[in-house]
Amino acid sequence: MWVDYTIDQVGPNFKVKGDWEGEVMGVGKDGDKKDHYLYKPGDRFIVNENGWLCKVEAKAAEETDQ
Repeated sequence: MWVDYTIDQVGPNFKVKGDWEGEVMGVGKDGDKKDHYLYKPGDRFIVNENGWLCKVEAKAAEETDQ
């Protein structure tokens, strides 16, 4: 699979950027919402021992915050 993204990092935070703002969050070049995305606002991930970002369901994420 060919992937063409840029990673911007500020301190401990980072953002994946596509060719246009919102591409990785399911926003098309024309501004329309798409049904496929890398991540979207509200998604939460944990990193496993092999470096994979594993999506955590909202309920499980809330429980880990407590």
